[in-house]
Amino acid sequence: MERCQVAIIGGGLVGASLALALQQGARERGWRILLIEPFAPGSAWQPSYDARSSALSYGTRQIYERLGLWPAIAERAEAILDIHVSDRGRFAAARLDAASEGVPALGHVVENAWLGHCLWRALDPEVVEWRCPAEVVRLDALVDGYRLQLDDGSLLECDLAVLADGGRSGLREQLGIEVRSTPYQQTALIANVTPGEAHAGRAFERFTDEGPMALLPLADNRCALVWTRPGADAERLATLAPQAFLDELQQAFGYRLGAFTQVGARYLYPLTLVEACEQVRAHLVVLGNAAHSLHPIAGQGYNLSLRDALCLAETLLAGPQRPGDLLSLQRYLERQRLDQELTVGFSDRVTRLFSNARPLLAAGRNLGLLGLDLLPPAKRWFARQAMGLGTRPH
Repeated sequence: MERCQVAIIGGGLVGASLALALQQGARERGWRILLIEPFAPGSAWQPSYDARSSALSYGTRQIYERLGLWPAIAERAEAILDIHVSDRGRFAAARLDAASEGVPALGHVVENAWLGHCLWRALDPEVVEWRCPAEVVRLDALVDGYRLQLDDGSLLECDLAVLADGGRSGLREQLGIEVRSTPYQQTALIANVTPGEAHAGRAFERFTDEGPMALLPLADNRCALVWTRPGADAERLATLAPQAFLDELQQAFGYRLGAFTQVGARYLYPLTLVEACEQVRAHLVVLGNAAHSLHPIAGQGYNLSLRDALCLAETLLAGPQRPGDLLSLQRYLERQRLDQELTVGFSDRVTRLFSNARPLLAAGRNLGLLGLDLLPPAKRWFARQAMGLGTRPH
């Protein structure tokens, strides 16, 4: 029976980042890592106007710097130099800027395809072996690990199985791991748009009675739009002719970046906060969106998953020669528990506060934005949360 030390089920951004974080230590320990992924990574970078993207916090940049990957990522990373937070129809606004926080950028926006391309190129095939295209159809617990059955009928065993197969993980369900689901009764419309003026590294968080929107700077003077609306209205917006869509977007956002000139493909994602009730068992870890799927408006989901992956790698490499013992995995989860609780809570509270049209709450958040802009300690706390530094010592 073929056996490896770590089998990572899901070779997307989180799974590949975990493999990279483990790579050097695995080489020294003689570990073999398998990345099992249904969709083959692209062999060449193909730029696309419609590429989906992720907001990487400053803390995430620091992680990729430690892993030696940041110079490659930075070739297509657009810096967020300041963030403008406002509430439509009300006077208060808050502004965060990199210079005031003493950092080169509050974060960066990177196309997922480019980030994946950089990760896959950095993996050493002598340590990290791809099984691709391949899918795990069954997981069975053993005394000393897990047995994996692949869709081609082949079997393999591992000391540690890492479930990083996304928010709709069928294996998570198969293993009887329950989830807490909290629907937001909202749908995110995701698209890339081109403004009439240069974005100059500015990001915007705009809150409306129908739901929040974010506009993030991308390379080539594009902006990544996340527009949260009630489901039926999001579907209506997705089917509008391009100019009609831009007209509605302009009305909701205003002219801070001039007149929008282009919109690409529009994608819809119904939004639910999902948290796995178990993240570790003996010889098993649930990671990434399979562990927690957050609302995208606060831009925290991927950054939290990357911090989880780094902490898991550090804990495994400080543990026994054979990874997967329950004590080590519980130690990992205990180290990350506060970060997860604070980040999920921050994301959820921001979403609910700024998606509510009740006059009292609207007035309260207006005062909150005003206070945020006037009170340096409050602004610094908010900025550290946004930068992914909220659970680190100052």
